[in-house]
Amino acid sequence: MSIAEPEPATPTWRLLLGYVRPHRWALLLGAALSLLTGATGLLLPLVARELIDDLSHDRTVTGALLLMSALVVANAAVGALGSYVLRRTAESVVLGARRSLSSYLLRLRITAVDRSEPGDLMARITSDTTLLREVTTDSLVGLGTGGLTLVATVVMMGLVDPVLLGVTLAVIAAAGTVLGVIVPRINKASRQAQDAVGVMGASLERILGALRTVKASGAEHREERTLHEAAEKSWRQSVRAAKWSAAAGNTAGLAMQIAFITVLAVGGARVATGAIDVGTLVAFLLYVFYLMSPIQQVVGAITQYQTGAAALSRIQEALRLPAEPAGLPAPLPTPGTAPATLAFTDVRFRYADDLPYVHHGVTFTVPAQGMTAFVGPSGAGKTTVFSLIERFYDPESGTIALDGRDLADWPLAQLRSAIGYVEQDAPVLSGSLRDNLLLGNPEAAEDALTRVLKTTRLDGLVARLPGGLDTLVGHRGTKLSGGERQRVAIARALLRRPRLLLLDEATSQLDAVNEAALRDTVADVARTTTVLVVAHRLSTVTMADRIVVMDAGRVRAVGTHRELVAADPLYAELAATQFLATAD
Repeated sequence: MSIAEPEPATPTWRLLLGYVRPHRWALLLGAALSLLTGATGLLLPLVARELIDDLSHDRTVTGALLLMSALVVANAAVGALGSYVLRRTAESVVLGARRSLSSYLLRLRITAVDRSEPGDLMARITSDTTLLREVTTDSLVGLGTGGLTLVATVVMMGLVDPVLLGVTLAVIAAAGTVLGVIVPRINKASRQAQDAVGVMGASLERILGALRTVKASGAEHREERTLHEAAEKSWRQSVRAAKWSAAAGNTAGLAMQIAFITVLAVGGARVATGAIDVGTLVAFLLYVFYLMSPIQQVVGAITQYQTGAAALSRIQEALRLPAEPAGLPAPLPTPGTAPATLAFTDVRFRYADDLPYVHHGVTFTVPAQGMTAFVGPSGAGKTTVFSLIERFYDPESGTIALDGRDLADWPLAQLRSAIGYVEQDAPVLSGSLRDNLLLGNPEAAEDALTRVLKTTRLDGLVARLPGGLDTLVGHRGTKLSGGERQRVAIARALLRRPRLLLLDEATSQLDAVNEAALRDTVADVARTTTVLVVAHRLSTVTMADRIVVMDAGRVRAVGTHRELVAADPLYAELAATQFLATAD
């Protein structure tokens, strides 16, 4: 996992309270119902003592039995209602955490995504947030209500017989010392288990994203071992956490059993000497039994808190990744809006401090309207130009200006609303064809959609599909060919009515007929829009208004196809290789 170690973090309990605060009234209601459940339970031993006294003195026990029955029914009813309120509140906390985390992850800077594993980020939004359910009820409420019930029970035991209370507390203190050693181990094992789940998710996402390559390479068994190793590591750490949690729970249970035996022995001796009566001993023993529930609740809360603390820590790590500012999308350009101008001035850029520079002082200008093509060998920095224009990354030095205004001064939403971008691999999202086409402009009119489908030659595809535009395209568009995915991406960009259209290898998977048709479409679009094209196939760009030749992160020449064939050896070599040296 490549997420960096977090800075000194906010205490876990404060983070937890932050998630709980919007639901505090529901949580307080559930806590109050839990306390009421505990109060009805605390009255039972006192009623039992009165019942025994009535039996000892041959008095009627009808009233005591009715009261005891009423307390039992009330305890069950209030307990069930309290449990429902708390569980519902816990689910609401999980929902809130998932909403905030998913919104934040969608705003992550591309630099943060580059350093992260998508599968691990998915684990943080699924399995890690799920653990908040238990930590909200079992830990936060359990510690509060269990602690108060424990204190109230101890007070009642002290009122019944202080000597027996002292015996009980001595046993509990010894158990507490043991728990102090166990609890930190639960936290460590839980954190490692969640980390392993993240690694497994990252491995699975990596494999499923390239499953055809894995199968074609005969690498299923090797990748299977990677997944199994991650799953086994998660299992080992989860078992370790379960072992320490079980030890903590059994320590509490053993302490109560020892306390019961000790109280029975000491209490029996006190009854024999006449210090207390039998009813008092029975009442105290009932309190010892009743004490087991709040103790186990408190111990469970502490152990669950350790698990929740590990999950909260992982969630906060994701929330500390660099993200873009939140904001509503900006309106798209209206028809007839002037095309954009663009200028790079001495731009230097590298993807990370430990990587070499991709741009070494790139400078060029693009006037409004027309088509500008970027050509050059692989690794020259052509695609990076587009990433910088979209502000997926920021240059280390130099300036990039759109309409004479530095990109850093543009609100991101407003900047991107002016741009249509077709990526090199033309990604298509799972869903319907219509969903993909309208991704950048969900308000597009039906006639505009029909026109763009015809322009990109997708109308024939739509006619052949069984569900037309509502046909599902499969995960990452697997039901479409590479060329069809590229045309979908281009249609999606055109529907945004961009002032600046970026096409990165947008025709690389098209056949000659469709490439020629799309070339005519781009030329038509360039009459009213500023179009930038990256291409390795020079046939795509020979008619460009200007061609920028890049090599090793620098601009080495700018001109038309004819000018560059005559003046630039690199471009002439590229053209000759592709039999275009004499092309018009």
